[in-house]
Amino acid sequence: MNPLSGPPCQAYFSAEHNMLRSALREFVKKEITPFVDEWERAGEFPRDLYRKMGDLGFLGIGFPEDFGGSGGDIFSTIVLNEEMMRCGAAGIVAGLGSHGIGLPPIAMKGTPDQVDRFVRPVLAGEKIAALGITEPGGGSDVANLQTTAVRDGDDYIVNGSKTFITSGIRADQLTCAVRTGDKGAHGISFLVIEADTPGYATGRKLEKMGWLASDTGEIFFDNCRVPVANRIGEENSGFYTIMENFQMERLHLCVMANMTAQLALEESIKYAKQRQAFGKPLKGFQVTRHKLVDMATLVEASREFTYRVAAKMNAGQNQVKEISMAKNFACQVSDKVTYDAVQIFGGYGYMKEYMVERLYRDNRILSIGGGTTEIMKEIIANFVVG
Repeated sequence: MNPLSGPPCQAYFSAEHNMLRSALREFVKKEITPFVDEWERAGEFPRDLYRKMGDLGFLGIGFPEDFGGSGGDIFSTIVLNEEMMRCGAAGIVAGLGSHGIGLPPIAMKGTPDQVDRFVRPVLAGEKIAALGITEPGGGSDVANLQTTAVRDGDDYIVNGSKTFITSGIRADQLTCAVRTGDKGAHGISFLVIEADTPGYATGRKLEKMGWLASDTGEIFFDNCRVPVANRIGEENSGFYTIMENFQMERLHLCVMANMTAQLALEESIKYAKQRQAFGKPLKGFQVTRHKLVDMATLVEASREFTYRVAAKMNAGQNQVKEISMAKNFACQVSDKVTYDAVQIFGGYGYMKEYMVERLYRDNRILSIGGGTTEIMKEIIANFVVG
C-alpha cells in the first residue's frame, strides 16, 4: 500500500509519526488547500499562516524543545514536508519552511542569547527567517561569495547583495553568509542580519516560472552595521556550517521531489479512470497502463532510497555522497513523472486549472536549488572517482 495515502511504512515511521501525520494532514486540508489557487494568483500567502503553524507547534518540528521547538527526529521533518506538499503548491511549502534552512545554523552554533532572540520568535510564528547565501554573480560557487563584513569595533560593516532568497522580501531576519577573511572557503562567516538594520534593503519581488505563492527576493547591504554579537559561531568558520546545512536542505528537496512525483502520479491515475477516449477510459489502453506502472515504480524506488539515506543520517552516519545521489535521482524521477503526467492529461495538462500543470512548473527548480545536478555529480565524483 502507498505509504503516503495509506498507513506509513512502519520500517521508518512510528506511532508518534503517524499521529503527527494525521494532525498535519487535517491542518493542510482545512487551512491551506482550499486557498491555494487564490494565493498562487496573488503571489503570496497570508502572514498569519506562520502564527497558526507556530501555535500548533508545526514550525518547531525538528527543533529542540529547549529552543521553543517541538522536538522530533529526521523522520518527523519528513512527515512535515510530505504532508505540507499535499496542498499541491510547493511555493507555499517553501515559504512556510524557509526557517528550516535559516535557523539550523543558529540552532547548531548559536549562543543561548542568539537562540532567544533569533530562534524562539520564529518557531512561535512571530517572525520570518530566511537564509542568505546565493549572490547574483556566484550561484553554486559558495566558496567565492563576495558580500563583505569588515570588523569595526563591536560591529561588522556589511556590503554586498544576495538573490533568489526564499522569503527574502518579508523576512524579519536573514542568516547571511559573508566574507570576513581572505578569499576562498576559509574566509566565510555567518551573521544574523535583521531587516530593520539601516542600509538593509530589499529589491523587487522576483517573478518566477513556478513556486508562485512564495516570496523570492533580492537583498542589498549598504554599510549595514551588524553587531559582532550576531555572528554565529567562530569567525571564518561559516563555510563548514553551510555544508552541514546543505545536507538537510538536500534531504528536504528529495522529499519535495518525491511528493511532486507522487501527486502527479495520483492525479494521472484519477484522470486515466475518468477520461474517455475512443469509447473507453484511458486506463483501458495498455500504453497508458504501462506508463502509469513505470511512473509508480520510479516513485516507489526514489522514495525508498530517500528514506534509507534519511535513516542513516538519523543514525549519525555521514551521507554526503548518498544524499547527493538521492537528490539527483529524486529530481530525475520527478522530471520524468511530471512530464508523463502532463502527457497523459493531454491539452488539459497545459491548463492552469489542473494540478499537474503547476506540479510540472514547480518541479523545475528542484534540480537547481540546494546545489545543482552538476554540483551534486561533482560531490559524488569525489567519492566514486577520487
